[in-house]
Amino acid sequence: MDDRPIGMFDSGIGGLTVARALIDLLPKEDLVYVGDSARFPYGPRDLDQVRLFASQITRKLVEEDNVKLVVVACNTASAAALEQLRFHFDVPLVGVIDAGVRGLLSATRSGRVGVIGTVGTISSGAYQRAVTTQRRQLPGGRGVELTAQACPGFVELVERGEARSEEAVMLAERLLAPVREAGVDSLLLGCTHYPYLARTISEVMGPEVVLVSSADETAFEVRDILLETGLGRRSSTNGRRRWVSSGAVAPFVRLGQHLLGPELGAAEHWEPPAMDARPVEAVGPSPSMLR
Repeated sequence: MDDRPIGMFDSGIGGLTVARALIDLLPKEDLVYVGDSARFPYGPRDLDQVRLFASQITRKLVEEDNVKLVVVACNTASAAALEQLRFHFDVPLVGVIDAGVRGLLSATRSGRVGVIGTVGTISSGAYQRAVTTQRRQLPGGRGVELTAQACPGFVELVERGEARSEEAVMLAERLLAPVREAGVDSLLLGCTHYPYLARTISEVMGPEVVLVSSADETAFEVRDILLETGLGRRSSTNGRRRWVSSGAVAPFVRLGQHLLGPELGAAEHWEPPAMDARPVEAVGPSPSMLR
């Protein structure tokens, strides 16, 4: 058994959807969550820059917070940096992309599926590759037709607390038009911020389209790793949760409490390293590379 905490990070508050799923599924585990609010959104950024940010935060979690596992609870960071992080850090690392695709392919009836995400996530091709890989494992080799659509502006709406605004509805109607025209029956919310827009997205897509979030599937994957590796925490009490923001703490706490619940009662500030900080150095292959 291992009493070290689970670490996780996102570009802001979007990863709280994954944190909520982890707390519900693994209530005994300690958790350290880093929201990189000072540098959000990641979606429009150059992927090399996202890799640097992801490396800096993972280094903090591993070296300063002594975590036993890291959840990259950001789709853009998962697409850009997950494999690099698995090479450089000797702890298991879990992303949200493969987990989300598993849920998407389980939900579809017709094989016509969609994924929406940030510009960085969609342009990386990570979801397209994951769907191609996983559909080969479907019974009978059932075909899958994927429509991928970038949705710039969604993350900013959530971070401003405007997920139910008129602006959100108008933007969703415009951005989701290609996905509706494709006739998908299942739509993967390929950004951890997007579940907070689920009601608006569902109203635009219609009741016949199933919305899929990667949060629960990611939590299940973390649980499986802890069981397989013996890294779970043995305790009769609920775990402790620490919340960290690279930006202003007060807005992070205020919106985080609204989205997550009373568990987010306070937060700490973390100052990210300078933009020209050295990248991570290889420390050898990690066990998570095998996953």
